[in-house]
Amino acid sequence: MSQTYQLIWFRQDLRILDHAALWHATQAGPTIALVVLSPSQWQKHDDAAIKIEFYLRQLQQLKQQLADLNIPVLVQTIPFWKDIPDFFLHLIQKLNIENIYANIELGINELKRDQTVQQQLNQHKKELILFHDRTLFPVASIRNQSNLPYQVFGAFKKTCYQRLQHGLPQCYPSPTKQQPLSLDISAFQQDDIQTLQRDYIKQIQDTNFSQWQVGEAHALMLLDQFIDECLNDYKTARDLPALSGTSQLSAYLNIGIISIRQCIQALFRQQHGHFEIQSEGQQTWLDELLWREFYQHILFDFPKVSKHHPFQSHTQKICWREDPIALKKWQQGQTGIPIIDAGMRQMLATGWMHNRVRMICAMFLSKNLLIDWRKGEQWFMRHLIDGDLAANNGGWQWCASTGTDAVPYFRVFNPTTQSQKFDPEGEYIRKWVSELAHLDNKIIHEPYARNQPSTLDYPEPMVDLKASRLRAIEAFKSH
Repeated sequence: MSQTYQLIWFRQDLRILDHAALWHATQAGPTIALVVLSPSQWQKHDDAAIKIEFYLRQLQQLKQQLADLNIPVLVQTIPFWKDIPDFFLHLIQKLNIENIYANIELGINELKRDQTVQQQLNQHKKELILFHDRTLFPVASIRNQSNLPYQVFGAFKKTCYQRLQHGLPQCYPSPTKQQPLSLDISAFQQDDIQTLQRDYIKQIQDTNFSQWQVGEAHALMLLDQFIDECLNDYKTARDLPALSGTSQLSAYLNIGIISIRQCIQALFRQQHGHFEIQSEGQQTWLDELLWREFYQHILFDFPKVSKHHPFQSHTQKICWREDPIALKKWQQGQTGIPIIDAGMRQMLATGWMHNRVRMICAMFLSKNLLIDWRKGEQWFMRHLIDGDLAANNGGWQWCASTGTDAVPYFRVFNPTTQSQKFDPEGEYIRKWVSELAHLDNKIIHEPYARNQPSTLDYPEPMVDLKASRLRAIEAFKSH
């Protein structure tokens, strides 16, 4: 009988270490790897050019790592996901594939894609075998006493803590080197990743993405460095945008250069893998990881959030303002509110924005400008290197008071007060709003507060914060 092969289908999980689907595939027999590139689908999903370029750079590394394991890699461009099932039928026949292994993806389009592939394969007595790899706990496994999904983070977190007390999720062993395969894959066009990469680099030519090195070793080094040097002060430092007080691992988690299990194991390494919380910083980062977990589960259990619907259905009736000029000023960091402009400019320049500032910017758009949060969600996805559907949607809906655990509609961040509290020396503002760099620590937060004639090359505030807050409260109260 001719040799059969297992196929590992890499998606948002470009690593070798602690990879559920890869490990199971290699245990089942000789393995071939596949990566499908879908530029048209990425565009449809508003994926940022900087995120795609980062993905393609990591893919180059992954190809080398797989070559070292004697695992051949097929890189295939299929512009839209709807055409993937037919490609698989061709593939399994040409290469005598037994089964296909992959890690589950949770967006509604991803789930539909995989269901269609599964149905096609089943007709030919093949399987698409999916593994829970993106979350600590399988989706649909965290349930309340009525066996329903949680809609509030606090209760979800409590159940996660109970599960963790029974043992931390363990990492998968590294795959071993397989024997070289006498396999001809020349019938399949090997796409030139570097050419595609150059197309995306052209789109982000004004962005400094040099800080985003790829590679599993680099991501694990960042993780260890964060645990060793930043964890103790994390509870306070994470809110100060002028400091490097956060892990900045979100981009690596998002495309799977590092796994959530590796993060949780590193977090409890000093406790020898036991769930023992010994510091505020440790608990605070654990809770941040569980917020990420919560939004992934919400994405699966409430697919409407994948369809641009608010989690809180009654907020669908809110009358958002149509104001293209105001939206553009916000997008370009020209609002006249220094902390907002600093955050928006940081994102345009680096593909990343500090989390505290993300909340301030999101609440300003959805409350003070009363512009539909979905426009902000889309803008963030188009520019963030760590743009993740679940986390981005969850964060925006929280800020807009339309989501799970939503901040009460009458609670509206005052960006100036937030700026004074979390950037008291104005360092963050000075870095990103250079035209204000010469101002002192007090004036820099609201340069026009004293109503004095100014020669500043900087716009005046586009809205009155108090009046716009009251307008938002009225708009929400009436619905």
